[in-house]
Amino acid sequence: MKRSLAALLTLVFCASMLLFPSSLAEDAKPKTCISGDYRYILLEDGTAEITEWSGKAVHLDIPSTLDGHSVSSIGEYGFSLCESLTEVTIPDSVTRIGDAAFLLCESLTSVTIPDSVKSIGDEVFYDCSRLTSVTIPDSVTSIGDAAFYGCSSLTSVTIPDSVTQIGTNPFARCDKLTDMLVSPDQPVLAVIDGVLISKADMRMICYPSSFAAKEYTVPQGIQSIGEKAFCFCSNLTSVILPDSVTSIEDAAFFNCSGLTCVTLPDSVTSIGDSAFHWCYNLTSVILPDSVTRIGDNAFFDCYSLTSVIIPHSVLSIGNWVFSSCAGLTDVTIPDSVLSIGDHAFAWCYSLTEVMIPDSVTSIGEKAFYECSILTGVTIPDSVLSIGEKVFDRCPGLTATVGPDSFAEQYCIDNRIPYTYFDSLNGLNN
Repeated sequence: MKRSLAALLTLVFCASMLLFPSSLAEDAKPKTCISGDYRYILLEDGTAEITEWSGKAVHLDIPSTLDGHSVSSIGEYGFSLCESLTEVTIPDSVTRIGDAAFLLCESLTSVTIPDSVKSIGDEVFYDCSRLTSVTIPDSVTSIGDAAFYGCSSLTSVTIPDSVTQIGTNPFARCDKLTDMLVSPDQPVLAVIDGVLISKADMRMICYPSSFAAKEYTVPQGIQSIGEKAFCFCSNLTSVILPDSVTSIEDAAFFNCSGLTCVTLPDSVTSIGDSAFHWCYNLTSVILPDSVTRIGDNAFFDCYSLTSVIIPHSVLSIGNWVFSSCAGLTDVTIPDSVLSIGDHAFAWCYSLTEVMIPDSVTSIGEKAFYECSILTGVTIPDSVLSIGEKVFDRCPGLTATVGPDSFAEQYCIDNRIPYTYFDSLNGLNN
């Protein structure tokens, strides 16, 4: 009987979901309440989370209660784009500051964070370019990704011993930040020569973009260059990595516009997505045989890069990897590579010849799009998939293919002039 009743209740619930799905979903959502200039929602514990402020105040003391409910959280985007705010005091009832809570508050110069706050989310003070001082209290245990990104007036920050979790470079593009202060007792973080390091995994977190040095040698023992660790460090021209480094994470050197030379040791196995994106003065890169992965967009917009030798350890060339490398004249693709991704060499205006090895089975969409002076490409019989517009806007191109191959049919279908391999030189179109 109990089993039959349970089955009946299940059928009734499923039927109600089909008949009234939107109303049930609405009931599950916290209701938005309004109190003066504040919108808020009630959390399960009965406390309030501020979701929006519509006021115009310059100096703001955020209330500790709204309609009798204790304010425990500032929600995502709660005060974002509040252009009038210059000073904010957060009440000691608040324990969490949510993602992007003060994003693009461009007039904000000072924030008082109480000892009650335990977590500072992702991009909380993103592009608060006039913020000159902030005190992170001893209660904070986590700081999110890019929490203070673009706070270009911030000169000094002290990270308390309570912080045990820290996200992707919280201080990227803080162009006046010269002092990141961490005590010797900090359990997970250290500062070495002004550079913020994660002790647990020996990962470089932040090399300040304010540093004027042209050259930098990463300390021995560092195992990874963290995501966005050097991003926007325009003064750097040369970086030397020790043989302890095994990975360069996503966007590690993003927009290091002055960088001309990077020495990669044989220990490096992985280069992340957009690792050197917009390093437009980078002239040469030697990829060691240890590298097995080159991420998407890794060298996108490296205009000055002229030559690349891809090691035999690499199995695929990802999407947009060398796209817009306008100065690239020579590229060597090894016979370990199985696939060439979308837009991999698009807009490489100086590329004249490419030989695709017979290990490659697929070429992605627009892989060589608008390589405007590309005159020759060899496509082996192993290639069984070629995306759309791979050789569009390559007006002088003649492909070299095998007879009755997939590549030959692709050339016919796309009106690309072609010839056969040397061994069959007399058999051409």
